[in-house]
Amino acid sequence: MVHPEKPDTHKAEPIGEKLDRFLESFKATCDDLGLPATLESISQFGSQDLRNVALDLLSALRALPDMRKRQSVNNRRNLLDDFLSLNAVIASDAFDIDHFIPLMRVVLNQGSDNLIWEKLYATLRETTPPPKPLPFLDTPYLHTTSSIVNSSEYRKHIDAVLKEELGSIFINVPNFHEVFFKGIDGFEAARTTVFERCQESDSALYCEGTGWLDWPASTQEKEVLAWITGKIDLFRSLMIEGNPHLSLRRTVLAQPSNPLQGSTANRKLDVAIVDESEIVAGHTSHWSRILIPGELKSSPELDTASSTWRDLSRYVREVFTAQDTRRFVLGFTLCGSLMRLWEFDRVGATASEFFDINKDGSKFVSVIVGYLLMDYNQLGYDSSIVYSSDGKRSINILRDRQPERIILDELTRRTSCIAGRATTCWKAHREGESNVPLVVKDSWQDPERDEEGMLLQEASDSGVINITRHFFHETVLVDGNEDDIFANIREGLDLARAKCHKPARFVTPLADEAIARKTRSISSIAGRKRSSSRAGTDTSLPICKRTCSRSSSENSGRADTQNRVHRRVIVQDYGKPLYRASSLAAMLNALLGCLEGYHDLYIKTGLLQGDISTGNLMMNEDNSHSRTAFLIDLDLAIREKRDQPSGARGKTGTRAFMPIGQLLGEPLSWVLGLESFFWVLFWMCIHYDGPDKKSRVIREFDEWNYASMERLAKWKLGTVSDNHIFESTMDNFTDYYSPLKPWVDELRKAIFPDGRLRRKEDEKLFDRMCEILRNARDTLRMAQ
Repeated sequence: MVHPEKPDTHKAEPIGEKLDRFLESFKATCDDLGLPATLESISQFGSQDLRNVALDLLSALRALPDMRKRQSVNNRRNLLDDFLSLNAVIASDAFDIDHFIPLMRVVLNQGSDNLIWEKLYATLRETTPPPKPLPFLDTPYLHTTSSIVNSSEYRKHIDAVLKEELGSIFINVPNFHEVFFKGIDGFEAARTTVFERCQESDSALYCEGTGWLDWPASTQEKEVLAWITGKIDLFRSLMIEGNPHLSLRRTVLAQPSNPLQGSTANRKLDVAIVDESEIVAGHTSHWSRILIPGELKSSPELDTASSTWRDLSRYVREVFTAQDTRRFVLGFTLCGSLMRLWEFDRVGATASEFFDINKDGSKFVSVIVGYLLMDYNQLGYDSSIVYSSDGKRSINILRDRQPERIILDELTRRTSCIAGRATTCWKAHREGESNVPLVVKDSWQDPERDEEGMLLQEASDSGVINITRHFFHETVLVDGNEDDIFANIREGLDLARAKCHKPARFVTPLADEAIARKTRSISSIAGRKRSSSRAGTDTSLPICKRTCSRSSSENSGRADTQNRVHRRVIVQDYGKPLYRASSLAAMLNALLGCLEGYHDLYIKTGLLQGDISTGNLMMNEDNSHSRTAFLIDLDLAIREKRDQPSGARGKTGTRAFMPIGQLLGEPLSWVLGLESFFWVLFWMCIHYDGPDKKSRVIREFDEWNYASMERLAKWKLGTVSDNHIFESTMDNFTDYYSPLKPWVDELRKAIFPDGRLRRKEDEKLFDRMCEILRNARDTLRMAQ
């Protein structure tokens, strides 16, 4: 792609007054230092003042029109992505104000629009070169809650993984309220009316300098909960009094002693905004009905990650899981009288500056009024999914230049996580073709990865067998814009001035993998202790006193430059997981078919599926329109022959099924990936007891979800390395799967010769595995 030396600005909107904010800030800095407001004064600025001036300029320039539509100067997606990279430059040790002087001179002299654009492009080109490829390592592993399978999801386990999943959290975002509370219909009039009523002299509830007159003397949860519940109900009543035509169906839910329905483990929520129709006396509410969750604490000192923020994030994860069209979730924390507003999305979390509701009663009123008035799009629901009067849901697509309506029949999969791909699948059909099933899959893909839809189309065009067939793919549009985190959901947030909270002893995935790469022999695995740096402890400090920076050796990236794009793929094959097969013989036949699909995908396209798991091996026993066995999910697919990592923040395969070598840092290969099929079968034999029974949780194997990769590799190798140990392990097989013990053991011996890891590629392994599965299938068929 040829990138412009000079921008084409003849159709650009006028810059107008959009840079006045920088001019005012620059003058204020000069005034504080007793200097004239001229460019020459910069030579007398301190290092922090220089950074602040550059950040002010960056913040103002981001307001220029069409940043997402303008071409990148350095091989990124668009000009906005160049700006995001510039954030990291300013925060790094490589920052040099001289790079910004020509641009500042033009802005301070109020030069022409064309000249400003020209200098802007030149600055970006010089300061944000295309990222240099790292020395090749496989894409680092990122542990997220979406990789957890067959688990009780106890809080002590979930919290540790959730901390890694969220990574860096941006708090004290200065314009948070302005961004998420803009465009609310009737907002200004309603908040003004409510706050004025609260200050009426004859029945004043709030007085400047004093605060809320009925604020409880004790700020224990029970007292504060009763207070805020009363205030939300009061504000709601005052809004209706001020506008009798207002249709206001929201209210407050306060049942902190009752676990909400819809979660794996019991989860109790302090307070939430919900639709009024969801409050039914004597009935327990469901996570699917929570609009805005809140967390209460008794003291301002508890406004920390370990005490409060992670509690709220745990509840937000449940909201995301239970609501299949939720793109982001807003929430709040109230610690004593300090309130903080939150936004969670598929990259992580951002939060406002805290404010004292007794010192800033007007802001407290505006927050509650805004929450009560926000429409569903402003609350984070996907407006591309259309609801009809009869309750049916559908999406509209343009396929082969022809409009089509796809009816969503039922939800089939919703991944449990906050940050990550957050895969959601629905069984669907084209309007008028209800007998031909389709599957619609939404996910939030790392833009550095190849688009899954393109890979599926390549597989279909190449005639790959037993891979789900491509029907359609697109990037989802919301409000006419391509839906992503940074340019759509977080658009306008001033993260350059936010504080970056990073968990203490945060170990990057790349460092994790570099450590693991040192483990290459059975003796070294057995002899080395776990590194203390991997344990990870939390911090009670609410913020990190420095801006998060990125080492040149890190591949995980700054949180403020990470992004995810909302992709939609429609495929032609609908099925069920293998553990729902009508018989063991049918299950083995489908497993064999998926194994053959994995092989054919590699032979014809060079792709490795990347996440062989119980959820991605599918079969169909009912519908002639779908394949009888097929692999799904090419979101994490990679090409084996590549000279650099994908560039994505991390791979998020299902760790319970990852090959031992991959856990130890080896790049995924076609032969290494065959091992995952063994672990899938092994896992099914332990956790499922027939097609119609619920899965079970076994404590020993639940720990596989949460152990470090190094420890999990030890456990797995210990399981398969000795005949007697493996025989005793197979005692965990359910009665239904016990007949498979001889063949599972044969697979183990084929994959791990003499109980050892394979040190060289053996392409005959595929044929041997197919032979074992065929023998098992045929034997069981004859016994039926």
